[in-house]
Amino acid sequence: MKRGLYVDQEKCIGCGLCVEIAPKVFTLNDEGVCEIIDPTGDEESKIQETINECPTECIGWEDK
Repeated sequence: MKRGLYVDQEKCIGCGLCVEIAPKVFTLNDEGVCEIIDPTGDEESKIQETINECPTECIGWEDK
């Protein structure tokens, strides 16, 4: 089963850690919250590091 990347923007506090770790995958949008720009833009290990480090746990994998 494939899995996709998601961001719960309502939980995001806009700390920018995701952009710091994986700038090819994440950005902060005009509202200052995390947004996915390219879910395949970096190695899966970098994306997983972002998921693990997110202080509000608003980034994760979901089954598709």
